[in-house]
Amino acid sequence: MRIIELPNFWTIIIDFVAWFIIHMATSIFTLKLPDRFFARDSWLYRCRKWEDSGRIWDKLFKVKSWKEKLPDGAAILKQGFSKKQLQEADAGYFERFVLESRRAELTHYLAIPPAVLFFLWNPVWVGIFMVFYALAANAPCVLAQRYNRPRFARAASRLKTNSVATASSQPASGVQR
Repeated sequence: MRIIELPNFWTIIIDFVAWFIIHMATSIFTLKLPDRFFARDSWLYRCRKWEDSGRIWDKLFKVKSWKEKLPDGAAILKQGFSKKQLQEADAGYFERFVLESRRAELTHYLAIPPAVLFFLWNPVWVGIFMVFYALAANAPCVLAQRYNRPRFARAASRLKTNSVATASSQPASGVQR
């Protein structure tokens, strides 16, 4: 299926440049999408019952032990929402974290299909390697999002419920009991 024949040196350079462009383009594309695209749990992001609120990913792949080692796209691009370290501990922040984890998940899904383009200028065995690279580079990031999102959604919900309960038990300002 190789259509373009290039010297090995240029093929390797093009492979690196192509992956850089693919990763940056998918990141910038999803950063430009309005938040409303990520505001709800659509079929793509919804936590399935078998995922056990994300715990299945830690049981199968020990996500908790390595997720901190993943690069943070916001730090690399110097824009976006950093998910590497918690900045706040309130419901609004956790809701934003959930929204941005959906954005990150979509970014990594979108970075996988372009791997088939590498068959155009690489030998078949390299094209197959590039498909495996795309999966290996993006699947851990998707797993981390699917592990973290249910936990942050629960925390946001709990904090919201607690703040509503606390607010409703407080006397209205100016009213004495």
